[in-house]
Order: sequence, then structure tokens, then C-alpha cells
Amino acid sequence: MDFRIGTGYDVHRLTLGYPLFIGGIKIPFEKGSEGHSDGDVLIHAVCDALLGAVNERDIGCHFPDSDPSLKGVDSKVLLAKTMEIVRSKGYECNNIDSVVILETPKLKGYIDKMQEVMAEVMNIDKVKVSVKATTSERLGFTGRGEGVAATASVLVYKK
Repeated sequence: MDFRIGTGYDVHRLTLGYPLFIGGIKIPFEKGSEGHSDGDVLIHAVCDALLGAVNERDIGCHFPDSDPSLKGVDSKVLLAKTMEIVRSKGYECNNIDSVVILETPKLKGYIDKMQEVMAEVMNIDKVKVSVKATTSERLGFTGRGEGVAATASVLVYKK
């Protein structure tokens, strides 16, 4: 069987007046992710990992921030379109392992819903979507509350 691994990483600035979307859900917080789309750092990292696994470059190649039609777009739309690309290449997602790096707010109470939402968008079983959250112990831009980061690893297989 043909297996491929992809990795993704994304960062967004946290800014007052923006909503905070992570993993396809809105998290109540006074700051949100600044970005051309809705700034969902977790979904963007997963998209990059999926695209990399099937040798389709990165999210910016497929959904550039210079495209005015993508201004404010729900990142779940990008994830669904990414899965169309993956499947058009004959692959299916076996599993995702991801980490969100954010000092506050704490994400523990939201992780199950993130997994559920992303699995539904991708049309895969929820047990195939792992989301973890950590802090950076008040170090660096995430530790100072200036931004949020996420990493993702995916395994895809040829159908």
C-alpha cells in the first residue's frame, strides 16, 4: 500500500476585535486570529500537511491571500476543498495528529468539538483526528499572547 506523510505549520497574530476560530469552532476570547480568511491556525496547518502529503505544495498556492473571494472565508471550506484535492489524487486520510500552541485561553474543553467538526468536514471518523493543546510556558510570541501556532502531521494512503 502507498502511504505518505505530510507536515504542516501555521501561525497567526492575535489581535483585539477579531474572532478566534480554532479547529472549525469559535472560541470565546477577547483576541482573535488576524488573517485573510477566518485565521483558523489549526485547520490551516492540517491543510498544509494534507497538501504536502500528496505533493500539492501548500495552502497559499491553492488559496492565496491575494484572492479577494477568500477574504474572511470559513477555513472549513478550505479544508473541504483540500480533501477534494487529496481524493482527486487517489488518496484518503488515515489520521491526523496536531498540536495548538496558545497560552490563553485554555482549549481543553473545546478539543472534542474541534475533532468532531474537522472529522465531519473531512468525511472521516472522529477517532482519526487527534488535537492536542499546549502552552509555550510564557516564552516567545505565543507565550506573550501575541499569537497562536499549530502543527499537524498526517498519514494518507492510496485508495
